[in-house]
Amino acid sequence: MISVLFVCLGNICRSPMAEAVLRHRLKARELEDRIKVDSAGTGDWHLGKPPHEGTRGLLERYGISYEGMRARQVLIDDYQTFDYIICMDSANERDVHALFGSRSDLHAKVFKFMDLLPDEASDDVPDPYYTGNFDEVYGLVSKGCENLLERIRREHQL
Repeated sequence: MISVLFVCLGNICRSPMAEAVLRHRLKARELEDRIKVDSAGTGDWHLGKPPHEGTRGLLERYGISYEGMRARQVLIDDYQTFDYIICMDSANERDVHALFGSRSDLHAKVFKFMDLLPDEASDDVPDPYYTGNFDEVYGLVSKGCENLLERIRREHQL
């Protein structure tokens, strides 16, 4: 099974949004039994909590389930568990690299979400916890998840 982990700061806004959106798309394409999706945060402030109310409201508006999702912190074992570790911003990427140390295949496995959107001006997915702009983040997440799915299908001949 192919596995994807989205990583943001607290695991209540951006990464659970991406997790829910990708799961929704996998289900629509009947690929949920081939690709596992999870999310985690680099910080521990919100452990065990559901996604932020802004994320929940947005997902509900689009009919996307977030059932059972609870914030967790990224673990060193995630390096062995996941094929793709996708960081929502540069700080998250630095933190993940620091946690995992120097490994030969680190750059192939860990990358920034915005690498999936090369035509966008920003290097980072803005954090709606601070900006309040959940719609902007959803737009990026929606396009990026579609591009990720195509990348996975191409790389794994799905």
